[in-house]
Amino acid sequence: MENLSRLQLLYLGSNKLTGELPASIFNISSLVDIDVVDNEISGVIPKDVCSNQCTIPPSIGNLSNLRTLHLGDNNFRGKIPTEMGLLSSLTYLNLELNKLNGETPQSIFNLSRLEILSLTINELSGELPFSIARGFPNLEELYLGNNKFNGMIPNSISNLSSLNTLDLAENSFSGHIPITLGNLHNLEFLDLEDNHLINDLNEPEQDFLTTLTKCGHLKFIWISNNSTAGLLPKSIGTNNLSTSLENFRAFSCKFSGIIPDEIGNLSSLFWLDLARNDLAGTIPATIGKLRKLQRLDVYDNNLRGSIPYSFCNLENMYYASLVGNRISGQLPTCLGNLISLRELNLANNAFGSNISMILWSNERIQTLNFSNNFFNGSLPLEIGNLRGISVLDLSGNQFSGEIPSTIGQLSSLNHLSLSNNKLHGPIPDSFDNLKGLQFLDLSQNNLSGAISKSLETLTYLNYFNISFNELSGEIPDGGPFINFIAEFFKGNKGLCGASRYKVEECKRNILKSSSKKRLLRYILPPIALMAFATAIVMLFLKYRVYKSLLSPLYDSSLGLTLERVSYFEVLRATSNLDEGNMIGRGSLGSVYKGIFSNGMTFAIKVFNLDVQGALKSFDTECQILRSIRHRNLVKVITSCTNLDFKALVLEYMPHGNLDKWLYSPTHSLSFTQRLAIMTDVAFAIEYLHQGYSSPIVHSDLKPSNILLDEDMVARVGDFGIAKLMSEDQRIAQTKTLGTMGYMAPEYGSLGLVSTPKDVYSYGIVLMETFTKRKPTYEMFLGELTMKRWVTELFPSVIMQIADTALFDASENIVAKTEKYLTSIMGLALECTSDVPEGN
Repeated sequence: MENLSRLQLLYLGSNKLTGELPASIFNISSLVDIDVVDNEISGVIPKDVCSNQCTIPPSIGNLSNLRTLHLGDNNFRGKIPTEMGLLSSLTYLNLELNKLNGETPQSIFNLSRLEILSLTINELSGELPFSIARGFPNLEELYLGNNKFNGMIPNSISNLSSLNTLDLAENSFSGHIPITLGNLHNLEFLDLEDNHLINDLNEPEQDFLTTLTKCGHLKFIWISNNSTAGLLPKSIGTNNLSTSLENFRAFSCKFSGIIPDEIGNLSSLFWLDLARNDLAGTIPATIGKLRKLQRLDVYDNNLRGSIPYSFCNLENMYYASLVGNRISGQLPTCLGNLISLRELNLANNAFGSNISMILWSNERIQTLNFSNNFFNGSLPLEIGNLRGISVLDLSGNQFSGEIPSTIGQLSSLNHLSLSNNKLHGPIPDSFDNLKGLQFLDLSQNNLSGAISKSLETLTYLNYFNISFNELSGEIPDGGPFINFIAEFFKGNKGLCGASRYKVEECKRNILKSSSKKRLLRYILPPIALMAFATAIVMLFLKYRVYKSLLSPLYDSSLGLTLERVSYFEVLRATSNLDEGNMIGRGSLGSVYKGIFSNGMTFAIKVFNLDVQGALKSFDTECQILRSIRHRNLVKVITSCTNLDFKALVLEYMPHGNLDKWLYSPTHSLSFTQRLAIMTDVAFAIEYLHQGYSSPIVHSDLKPSNILLDEDMVARVGDFGIAKLMSEDQRIAQTKTLGTMGYMAPEYGSLGLVSTPKDVYSYGIVLMETFTKRKPTYEMFLGELTMKRWVTELFPSVIMQIADTALFDASENIVAKTEKYLTSIMGLALECTSDVPEGN
């Protein structure tokens, strides 16, 4: 380091550095900025410059010109050297996410030029000095959370006039929260969660919440897990907080009394957490004024009454948990209209009556937990409309009737509990369509009939409880059933099967000779007659199926049935196929935006019958799209067909396709948006390969066939060259190949179709999405393909291939981009790895 005597800036952050830093770094007095954040550095060498109790050397005090020191997110341990307090020019000190321990030197609290101090997530201890404001006259951000600090919060902290961020969470501070915090007029973020602070809000001299209303910029108040007991003051919804406060977390604070009506004045609030308190009374109707509210936690209180109708004004609500109260009455019918709602948890209350049909129409909701209430009536067929549901818990109610077979349409479902109700009838055969199901509890009902052997195909099922019903017949013994215990089947007297289930062994009927003669004389002739009749019926059904290829198509997820539209309706909807309405063109036809006479907008795919293969493509899409249903696949609504014209009417995707968003100068996608889109595509491909009765190979996966709906949810479309495989078929031959660059070479050269072909294409699209380079880009010539390009640069210089738009600092992902991108490209290379012959 002797040749670096004039070095001022040392930036080594966000790499994969391990081991120790040379101790000589801390002798370069010219250094102004040091940044080694986000590595695995554990200390300095040689070791004798530091005692066994430290890994940051005392010589750090020699850096008299140092302004910023970033040592965070490493493996430094031991004590902070007292000499660090000699860095009188320091304005930014970051030691967070290390293994530092012991008391923090008092000299640190006298760095008078310091503006930001972050010591979070260490094991530091000690008390804050009562003169803290005198030592930090310029401090703007103070992060001490997740340590072992103790003692009282000094009142003088309220004299840090420039402070905008105060994080003291997860320590052992005790005593009162200073009522003088209201003097911090620049405060934006206050986190005091998980301490031992005690305030009685009923005493004016301890009511710090009222004093905080003087803070005109305060956005976050986090005080959970303290004893800030008493009534929630009405003042919380007055003065400055009414417009500034965005996030109020007061989980487990021993609040009592009612939720004041003034809570509805917090017009900027997006998260309200009052869970696990002693709140009583009703949910105030004024809560409906919180139009920006996205998350509501009021579980485990003593709230009564009903949910106010104004609750339905919370149009941005995505999560609401009211678990463990005494709320009763009917659910507001308008809850089904909250299209942003993704999780609704009302368990352990006293709700009664039927559930409104409107609630079953919310396609986007992902979790519904209504367990342990008094809901009654039958479960409607409309339950099958919950296309996005992954968790459905209706246990512990009084539902009766049969389990609707339409539950089998819920392809995203992984947790279903209907236990402890009054349901009867069989377990629907359609349950074998729930390929992602992991948890199924149907215990304590009156279900009858047999357990379908087809449930053995639910490979992810790890909990299956049907105890205390009236089921009979043989318990399946394959698939996930080999791991199920006897407790899951007890209380069903008619069940038989393997001894490990602790039921009777199934009896096998052995016919004696006399019985055989009787069988031949009296039973076989009727069976033969029935077989003949069945053959006639099958011929008739085959004729009907042939006709159905040209019949109207139905989309239950949109809640409508359209008769096959006429040619003239298509012309009218598209202004005579005007090019101004064209939204895409392919080798086999064009796609138009069509507005029908009822005002509804759809995409109309018109096939060019002059092109060879177009008619076959139309028939293929009809065959496949009429049967499959998944939230990440484009839905077909109906068709228009005559001898000279073939068209499909599809869902309209207002945000176009991924290709447009990647390459248009007027569109852009963030890192997280790209990741969400490719996750959606993965779900679609997984469904096509494993979630349908027979595997479906898309064969042409590329960005132009990945469409985006109004919520930027990705939908895979264009099944014109898809292949429907038989259940035991792994490879098929085709004359219709996909798009160059996206096909695996071993499949394209031989014209083979197999599910790994789609996986390869997915890997290429994954690379393209994060590099913004097409596999047909001009640089990819000869032996240099996109796959080889990524392989050669992976993982050492992976950042060189990333789309530069991913480095937008506003997304706060700069420091983590390389780590995430490495994982993503690793997956892409796995997808495009060579497939062994025969797979």
